[in-house]
Amino acid sequence: MNSSTKPVLDTSRIVVVGDTDWTTVVAESLREQTNASVSVVRTLAAAHDAVVGTNVDCIITEYDLQDATGIDLVETIRKRNATVPIMLGSANGSETIASEAIKAGITDYIAVREPVEEFLDDVIGRIEQSIRTAQRTTMQRERARQFDAIFHDTRAATWVLNPDGTLVRVNETAREMANIDVDEVIGDVFWTLPWWATESDASADMHRLVDAARSGEFGHAVVTRDGVTSDHVIELSVQPVTDEHGSLVSIVVDGVDISDRVDLERELRRSEELHRVTLNNMTDTVLITDEDGDYTYVCPNVHFIFGYTAGEIQDLGTIEELLGDDLFDREELAENGVLKNIECTATDKAGREHTLLVNVREVSIQDGELLYSCRDITKRKQREQALATLQETARDFLYAETHQEIAQHVVDDTQEVLGLDASAVYLFDADDNHLQPAAHSQAMRDAHGPLPTVHANGQDLTSYSFVEDEPLFFGDIHDADRLKNPATGLRSAAYIPLGNHGVFFVGSTEVGVFDDVTKELADLLAATAEAALDRVSRESRLREQDRELQQQNDQLTTLNRINETIREIDQALLRAETREEIDHTVCERLTAGDRFQFAWVGTVDETTDAVTPQAWAGVDHGYLDSQSFPIQPKHVEPAGQAAATGEVTLVSNVAADLRDASWRKDALARDFLSVLSIPLVYNDLTYGVLTVYAETPDAFDETVRTVLGELGETIAAAISASERKRALLTTSLTRAEYTVDAPAFVLSQLAAAAECTIIYEGGVQQTADGNHVFVTVENASVEAVVDAAGELVVIDDVERIRGGETGGVIRLRLSQPFLATELADHGAILRTATVSPQATSLVVDVPGSVDTRHITQFITDRYGEVALTSKQTREQASEHGFYASVLDQVTDRQLEVLETAYYSGFFETPRQATGEDVADSLGISPQAFYQHIRSVQGKLFAALVDDHVPVASAHGDR
Repeated sequence: MNSSTKPVLDTSRIVVVGDTDWTTVVAESLREQTNASVSVVRTLAAAHDAVVGTNVDCIITEYDLQDATGIDLVETIRKRNATVPIMLGSANGSETIASEAIKAGITDYIAVREPVEEFLDDVIGRIEQSIRTAQRTTMQRERARQFDAIFHDTRAATWVLNPDGTLVRVNETAREMANIDVDEVIGDVFWTLPWWATESDASADMHRLVDAARSGEFGHAVVTRDGVTSDHVIELSVQPVTDEHGSLVSIVVDGVDISDRVDLERELRRSEELHRVTLNNMTDTVLITDEDGDYTYVCPNVHFIFGYTAGEIQDLGTIEELLGDDLFDREELAENGVLKNIECTATDKAGREHTLLVNVREVSIQDGELLYSCRDITKRKQREQALATLQETARDFLYAETHQEIAQHVVDDTQEVLGLDASAVYLFDADDNHLQPAAHSQAMRDAHGPLPTVHANGQDLTSYSFVEDEPLFFGDIHDADRLKNPATGLRSAAYIPLGNHGVFFVGSTEVGVFDDVTKELADLLAATAEAALDRVSRESRLREQDRELQQQNDQLTTLNRINETIREIDQALLRAETREEIDHTVCERLTAGDRFQFAWVGTVDETTDAVTPQAWAGVDHGYLDSQSFPIQPKHVEPAGQAAATGEVTLVSNVAADLRDASWRKDALARDFLSVLSIPLVYNDLTYGVLTVYAETPDAFDETVRTVLGELGETIAAAISASERKRALLTTSLTRAEYTVDAPAFVLSQLAAAAECTIIYEGGVQQTADGNHVFVTVENASVEAVVDAAGELVVIDDVERIRGGETGGVIRLRLSQPFLATELADHGAILRTATVSPQATSLVVDVPGSVDTRHITQFITDRYGEVALTSKQTREQASEHGFYASVLDQVTDRQLEVLETAYYSGFFETPRQATGEDVADSLGISPQAFYQHIRSVQGKLFAALVDDHVPVASAHGDR
């Protein structure tokens, strides 16, 4: 046996399983020839116990075991150990056993033959080879684990390449460096990958490193790549990986982010320049001189304040030439060591004056003894002065009463506050949705031209600033997108909204004048103006509210006076007995105070087609005598217009349109400056016109017109009542007969629906639930008429009183006024109404005190086509007052019972209906019916006895 195998076997632990001759020989040979630890077991279970928990380097097993087969043993061991070499031998072997063994995970298969000694060396050699192969595999896996640990180190990015430089593998750290799908670039050449593709220098470095690795050399490079938030500096190292033969198998590239280290080094380099940069760029200037004032150090930033270079400052001479003589007391400085906040003025190279705050300190720096620290406070002083001016401006705003005054104050103070002379203020007109230029300086007009009215649509700079409520500042307005005036001479410009009031526009012919201080002051000026505009608007609203309140108080006072007058008139109308008394009372009450100057009442004279004065009061200076009052709808005296149109006619100002009508001149000459004429209408009948005159224009506001309009209706109602009263007292009357084409008349509708004749002969009663009308039916059955009445909307209810197939009496309940009650309101009595499907005839008694033409006109207005077929004058019975006195004592219920009994035929001989029948139709008991009848009879007989009126006379009239 080759001695080179001994070191492997000498350190190995081998388990031999089986009790055959060849396993025994192999075990003994291993003990004799090597220092291996050899264990021999007979069964699968013993082999399992020998292997579990120990480091076995090789297992040699016979196929046929006492409790199993060698393949069973292989399968059992492989469940716990996948790497230990297992060799299976069999003297009765076959290809099937060999195949199953390989499938179970056998390492080597031994075909046993006799004598064993002849192949013993081959077996031991194969054992050594199996152990050596297993150890090499284990070593490779360990190295792989070590490589994986290094590969997945989060501190470094790692790329694994093929020898040709193509990418094989990338760790997670490297993946996070590029926002790509790494799997898509596996196999690409390393120096073309996205990590380096954007940098040509980095790509060249990558190529160089890979070439060095191919030659077996290690390489290093530092590259910069773009990051998400900043650049990253990566230090790369490349090393070749070879196999045991020295052949290159792969290339490993490691990358470490050294950005922090590079930044630190960079900061260290920058720190060397820190003081120089600071001194060059800070706004404060440091100067160091000797005791004589000669400069020993001049700060490089001296030009910020003085406009000179450091060399030019040296050439000026001593510091007194720059800051002036007697800047400070030398003894005071010696005592305190430092003097602070010394204010002085200095002139720069361009001749501009600056206000400085200077601190002086004793030092010992090289040859310098006095250090001067100079701070430019020119802007601060300007701001303080501007704020003082703003205070004065704010005080001026307190006394401004209009938006226009405030706008002018803003323009006047802009120069002193901002140092800019081109300014304007636009005020918003909400009614027109426009910004109007309310005030502007002459410099603004010279530089910008005339300021137009601006539509508030956000299209130009002024409108945009206002609509968006956004201040706009421009270093050069010619760069603005919404500039509508490219010819403007302004360069710097600002638009600052004034809340809901408008826009403050300020500018300069120089570029870039709006520094932070100027912007702040402009905003303050605009805010002050806005507050003042708010105050004026608020006070204006308060004044308007005061005016409205005063107006309401005046209206209330007027209404109270008018109502008091109306109450007096109403009370007087209740006491008035005649039309003449009513007319005079109204005119006198309306002119009793100083409210109205003159009032008169006129009636319509149809013969002259004019209004004729009947009563008047107040001072007219002969006005009625100077005028005629024709009834026309236009261009005549208001009384004639009101009579023609039937509507209230108002002339608020007589002096207006003076030449359109002659009556205006006559009225104006008598100080009649406003006129109101009210038609007197009640129940569609006109009783004349009331006309009132006042000494002031607009004396008749809406409240007065409404109240006087209602008064006109009250007066007409009073006149109607007086005429009805006169009608009751007069003995003469006119009986008028009419033929009417009245399809809207309720009885006409019923006659047409039932195809019968309906006769009304005076039975009507007004109750809380409507008008109850008794009518006689002819030429039809009562039941048919009742059914037809039930179908008519104008009839609320119908009740059969008596009758049969040829006629009878029914009672109708109507929610709408009935013609008889309407005529009664005007003093006339509807005696009969005979209605058939073909014609309607009415008989109306008109008292002598009532104009028959009024009644005819009323019927015509109500029903349209009317023909007066007969008119007779007659004397009515003197017992009319008797009936009125009896009816005054009868209750509504008693009258309803009496009328129902009468029209039912209860009082006829023979009786057409019994008391029980009438009681049943009324929904009451017979006892209640007889009680009502006896009560009415008692009142009737008492009236007859007390007044000594013959019964026959009264009955005959009935």
